[in-house]
Amino acid sequence: MADVSIVDTSVFCNVLNIPKLNDERGVVMEQLKDFLEKGTHLLLPMAVVYETGNHIAHISDGRSRRQCAESFVKQVNMAIAGETPWTVMQVPTLDEVKLWLTDFPNSATQGKGMADLSIIQEWEKSRRLFPNRRVFIWSLDIHLQGYDSHP
Repeated sequence: MADVSIVDTSVFCNVLNIPKLNDERGVVMEQLKDFLEKGTHLLLPMAVVYETGNHIAHISDGRSRRQCAESFVKQVNMAIAGETPWTVMQVPTLDEVKLWLTDFPNSATQGKGMADLSIIQEWEKSRRLFPNRRVFIWSLDIHLQGYDSHP
């Protein structure tokens, strides 16, 4: 069975080639190619969509900001339509957000923000949904790289 990958903002920013957030683009694109060849299911959490949009909005050069924003919108719209290797995950329910808020003080003391916490919770949910598959967070951030379960 194909692996399931939760894509983190650090990876998505490299794929979209966002200035100053694309230092690992070569490595990321090679990994993407490998994952696609293996049939890995790539899931894009809403937190990643929000965070990536925020990063784009803070690009200092207006022309580059506009180009990245247009590319971002195209990619996310294509993902929603099922035309990219990414599948955009559903917006979390209010009950899910309440659970995340319960965990947030402990997460914050470990240096993990709300977006990271939500990505970790999406990983937990995906592990329950796909118990017979490898489920992992694909991230360049050390604190998210250890989330990898094998059946």
